[in-house]
Amino acid sequence: MRRIALWMALLSLLGVSCQKDYINQAEIRENLQKSELFLRSVENLTDIQVHDIFSPPVASRVYVYPCIAAYEAICPAYPDNRSFANRLSELPPLTIEADTALVSFELAAVYAFNEVGKQLIFSEEKMTAWQDEVDSLVVAWGVSPRMIAATKDYASQVGRHILAWAREDNYEQTRSMPKFSVTNDPSRWKPTPPAYMEGIEPHWNKMRTLVIDSAAQFRPAPPPPFDLTEGAPFYQLAKEVYEVGNNLDEEQRLIASFWDCNPYVMNQTGHVMFATKKITPGGHWMGIAGVACRTAGSDIMETVTIHSLVSITLFDAFISCWDEKYRSALIRPETVINEVIDPDWLPTLQTPPFPEHTSGHSVISTAAAVMLTELLGDNFEFVDVVEVDFGLPERHFNSFMEASREAAISRLYGGIHYRPAIDDGVAQGRQVGDYIVGQLLRSDRIGRVN
Repeated sequence: MRRIALWMALLSLLGVSCQKDYINQAEIRENLQKSELFLRSVENLTDIQVHDIFSPPVASRVYVYPCIAAYEAICPAYPDNRSFANRLSELPPLTIEADTALVSFELAAVYAFNEVGKQLIFSEEKMTAWQDEVDSLVVAWGVSPRMIAATKDYASQVGRHILAWAREDNYEQTRSMPKFSVTNDPSRWKPTPPAYMEGIEPHWNKMRTLVIDSAAQFRPAPPPPFDLTEGAPFYQLAKEVYEVGNNLDEEQRLIASFWDCNPYVMNQTGHVMFATKKITPGGHWMGIAGVACRTAGSDIMETVTIHSLVSITLFDAFISCWDEKYRSALIRPETVINEVIDPDWLPTLQTPPFPEHTSGHSVISTAAAVMLTELLGDNFEFVDVVEVDFGLPERHFNSFMEASREAAISRLYGGIHYRPAIDDGVAQGRQVGDYIVGQLLRSDRIGRVN
């Protein structure tokens, strides 16, 4: 009898333990929602990127793989949302070699995001510090050690799967490809002051796309023929940049500054040069995705879905844009204006170190806005506070498309793009965005979030 009583007590304790693990699943969802732990993880990755100084195209890569890992980790808990496996280029299905009965898939999304992100940045100690903070919060929530261990093991398997796939995207191969060559061709891009940096990522069109068929699938109209004869169409485009830059009102200057998003601005004082670090264009739109999730009150599945789809769109949009940039390799307005109109003229914004056509911000902003509009609807009002920490004011928008239009025209106000780069960039971005929406949300849905 005493032995039977002992076994009954042990079974009772096991029942309590299992019940505690079960209760933690619901508690974890609630705590993740309250703590915004996934959104804060994205923001932490952005902060590390700013510190480490990633170029805009590379930054899109640093965002996309952690976001996809988070999505794949959380997906099994939500049957209405399908895996990206076999729907993104060469992404194989995930096979888990463990019992997932005690796994919190929502918490695993955070773990997988941070673990994959850690492998793509330089300042690993900063990510480690954030991972430790996440662990402290999870322990404080009362999550059982068994559930934490099971969830981390599962997230680690997801992370390794995504990283193995990421290693096949041609990124490492492009590190050893030739630099952009500067020639005597007067129409060809050349480095711009003050740092005269070499062209960034001239082989980004060799990267594996995720949804679009190829880098050249949405090849935009070529830039106008180069002709600096006074009165020629190309000369007039340069003159427009010059005159707009000389006559900006306060609002136009604010718009230019708000959407600058140059991750490495060089400042010169006498003979001393120093850098100001900023967020990238893609980082700004990932921040807008976070703002939108907070505004809409999105749950963690919706939040992970929105961020993954926006990051995929940004990644392919950068590849599409960079394909044209180094095909046409067109000279920037600052160079033309200094050579033939006014040698002392300076643009409002510092010219980024890559060719002119098309405008990167115009392409990626439009593409991201198309995706966000599909996910959250048109006329979605929000207040953009993404760059408040960088000394910029908050800004109100009535829709994502309104924000993208402002981002595009900011390049003219900033003096860094001719108008065709902006207009053709908007058209290119819309094509990319529409195509990705069609492939992932309409023809083979993973589920709308609203």
